[in-house]
Amino acid sequence: MTAATAPAIAFTYAFTASACGSLRTGVAGAEVALRPSGALWLEAEGCLVVADLHLEKGSSYAARGQMLPPYDTRETLGRLEAEVEALAPRVVILLGDTFHDRRSEGRLAADDAQRLRGLAMGRTLVWVVGNHDADGPQALPGETADELEMGGLTFRHEPRGGAQPGEVAGHLHPAARVRASRGSVRRRCFVTDAERAILPAFGAYAGGLNVRDKAFAGLFARPPLAAALGAAKVHAIGWRSLTGD
Repeated sequence: MTAATAPAIAFTYAFTASACGSLRTGVAGAEVALRPSGALWLEAEGCLVVADLHLEKGSSYAARGQMLPPYDTRETLGRLEAEVEALAPRVVILLGDTFHDRRSEGRLAADDAQRLRGLAMGRTLVWVVGNHDADGPQALPGETADELEMGGLTFRHEPRGGAQPGEVAGHLHPAARVRASRGSVRRRCFVTDAERAILPAFGAYAGGLNVRDKAFAGLFARPPLAAALGAAKVHAIGWRSLTGD
């Protein structure tokens, strides 16, 4: 039985809104804050987690003749630096597909490379490898891992099938669509059933996949909650309020 086919069941998600616009909730017993930026904050561990930055996606497209404004890396790193400044984490986890392809690191502008080095100063920087950047960084500081455990949670790039209590993953770039009287609204989102969580893509050009897509089928034991990113706050949206593309 999947979230898409499960009958309505009596389950109430526990969450609270924070003054900073975050949504605080539990994942497998660990308290996390889902931030309006798309980052996850594990305060007990001083750990900031972001997924799917896809740095240098713009330059990758340009190399194939599809011209996009070449500012995605600058904008993405600026938002990440703002989160680091606001929270002063002891650990930053980059949850895979940090680079858009295996040659992206070589295309980094010198100042952007220096900004990435700055993220490792005074803290632990962990590069979880993904399908786009399986080799990990070559000339940048930090630790490389396929996955890691912290605070009762397991951090990996791609969610595994079946029950995975405590898993925090990325890869799927979840997005929520809500239909309203004047049309519909689509936003990147976290998605969680209180046992596992999938993070939205943090990258400026990363895009999103509707959470009702079949790629999410079988990942959740009960209809999940979507935590949609607004301009200044995260909005909790129940499964029944979500619509497909």
